[in-house]
Amino acid sequence: MIKQLLKRGTTFSFEFFPPKNAAGAERLFENIVKLEELGPSFVSITYGAGGSTRQLTRDVVHKVKVQTGLVTMPHLTCVQHSEGEINEMLEGYAQRGITNILALRGDPPGDDGSYDWSKDYFKNACQLVERIQKFNDLNKGSGFDGFDVGVAGFPEGHPGTPNRLQEMDYLKAKVDAGADFVVTQMFFENRDYYDFCDRCVLSGVKVPVLAGIMPVQSISGMKRMADLAVGMRFPASMLRAVRRTDGSDEAIRRVGVHWATEQCRDLLDHQARGIHFYTLNKSGATIEIYRTLGVSNSSELASGPTLEF
Repeated sequence: MIKQLLKRGTTFSFEFFPPKNAAGAERLFENIVKLEELGPSFVSITYGAGGSTRQLTRDVVHKVKVQTGLVTMPHLTCVQHSEGEINEMLEGYAQRGITNILALRGDPPGDDGSYDWSKDYFKNACQLVERIQKFNDLNKGSGFDGFDVGVAGFPEGHPGTPNRLQEMDYLKAKVDAGADFVVTQMFFENRDYYDFCDRCVLSGVKVPVLAGIMPVQSISGMKRMADLAVGMRFPASMLRAVRRTDGSDEAIRRVGVHWATEQCRDLLDHQARGIHFYTLNKSGATIEIYRTLGVSNSSELASGPTLEF
C-alpha cells in the first residue's frame, strides 16, 4: 500500500507510540483525530524497547485502522522475539488487513549497553526483512497481497556503526533483502538528509527515502533526543535561537516549530519523497507547521493550488 502511495508523489506521515494507560489512549486518539484532518498518507505506530509494548502496538494499530480508516504501519523489531512470535504477529496483521511493516533491529531493554544480541533469533533488521518477504512468498495466492516493508536510515550516522561506508552496506543489504522504502531518523540539518540520499544512490539504494522531522519542544526534550539518538547534531544556529529565548517550554517550542517548518519548506522545494513527522503523540506542532506553510491538508502540501500573479 505505501509502495503505491510513494509512486503517486510525496507522502506525509505521522508517527505515534502506544499509550501506557487508558487515559493516555484517550489523549492519543483525540490527537489522531485532529491530525486525521490533515490527510496523512499513512501513520506508523512504534514499539517499546525489547518489545515491551508489543500488545499495545497491535491494539493501537487495529483501533486506528478500524476507527479512522487511515493507512497504518506498525513497527516490528528483532529484540527478544522468536521466529514463531514474529510469524504470529505477521499473520495477525495480515488477517486484519494491515499491509505495511517498518522492520527494525529495535532498542534493547535497559540502557547499560550489556544486552547480548547473539541470543536473539533475528540478529538484525536485514534478517527480519528476509523473514517478512518469506511470509509474503508463502502466502501468495491466498488473497493477501503481501507486506510493504520499510526500514530505518540514519542521515547523521548509525550510532552502532561508526564506519559510514559499512553503514551504507548494511542499508543496501536491507533493501536487497526486500525493503521497499527507508524512513530516516530525525535530523535538523537538511544537508545531512540530501547527502544521505546521494550516498544511497551511490551505494545502489534506489528506493524512496522519507525524511524524519521532529520539532524541538523543550530543553528536556532536546536532552532526551541526544540520549536516545547518539550522534544527533543540533546545529549552532538552532542553539543560538534557543539561547535567545527566556528558556520557557513555550518559547523553545516556538523556535522548534519554526525550525521544523523551514526544514519542511526546503524539503518540499527539493521534492523530497516523503516527510515523516515524529509527533510525540501530540497534534499541536504538526498542525502549526501545516498552517505556517499555508495549507490545511497534505494534498495541498504535495501540489498546491495554481495561482495567478
